[in-house]
Amino acid sequence: MRAHQIMTRSVISVTPDTSIVEAANIMLKRHVSGLTVVDDNGKLVGVVSEGDFIRRSEIGTGRKRGRWLRFILGPGTTASDFVHEHGRKVAEVMTASPVTITEDAALAEIVDLMERNNVKRLPVVRGDKVVGIVSRANLLQAVAGLAREVPDPTADDDHIRGRIIDAMEKNDWCPFGLNVIVRDGIVHLSGVITEERARQAAAVAAENVEGVKKVHDHLCWVDTMSGVYLNSPEDENLSKAS
Repeated sequence: MRAHQIMTRSVISVTPDTSIVEAANIMLKRHVSGLTVVDDNGKLVGVVSEGDFIRRSEIGTGRKRGRWLRFILGPGTTASDFVHEHGRKVAEVMTASPVTITEDAALAEIVDLMERNNVKRLPVVRGDKVVGIVSRANLLQAVAGLAREVPDPTADDDHIRGRIIDAMEKNDWCPFGLNVIVRDGIVHLSGVITEERARQAAAVAAENVEGVKKVHDHLCWVDTMSGVYLNSPEDENLSKAS
C-alpha cells in the first residue's frame, strides 16, 4: 500500500502569521491534533501540533530548568524555550522544515520515518504543495482493513476512493478528517461527524459511486459542546462481539 491510498486528502492549514489562539481554536473545532503551515504561495513551511501547546506560560507549564542545567545548555536554549512558551504566532512554535513523504511512499517507509523522527503525522507533498496527510490513525485504519485479509487496493479501488471523496467534500455535512479506504470495492469510511444525519448521508454518497459493493461505517460522533464522542454503531457491535 502507498500513502495516496490511505492519506487524508482534506488538509487543514494555517499560515506562519496565524495567532496561537486561532490555531488552537481551529484544532478544537475541527477535532484534529495537528495543522500544516503554508506560506502565501501554498508552500509547506512547517507543522504545528497539540504538543506545541503543552509548554505555555498561560497555563503555567513552562520549563523549569535548574541553574546548572541552564549553564550547560547555554542561553540559546533558554531563549528558544522563552519564544516557544510566550510566542503569539504559529511561526514561533511550529516545527519548521517538517519531514514529508510523497504520494507513492510505501507504508513501511512511512512507519520508519514516524518512528525515527518521533512524529505522529507526515504531510504528503507533490512538489512543495501539500496534497494530503498520513497520521497514525490512517495507519491504524489500514491495519484494520488488512486484518480482514482483503487484497491491496487496485487501480479501480483508487478511482472509487477518489470519486467518493469528491462526492463528499463538496457538502457541508462532510465528516471532519474524512478518510476512505477501498479494497475490492469494499469501502471503509472514517472521520468525525457532529450531526448524526451526516452518517446516513455519507453512506448514501459512497453507495452511489459505481463499483462500490459494500460500505462500512467507522464515523465517530462528537458532541461539540461537551467533547463526548461515540463510536459508530457498527464498531460498537464489533467491540461487543469480540
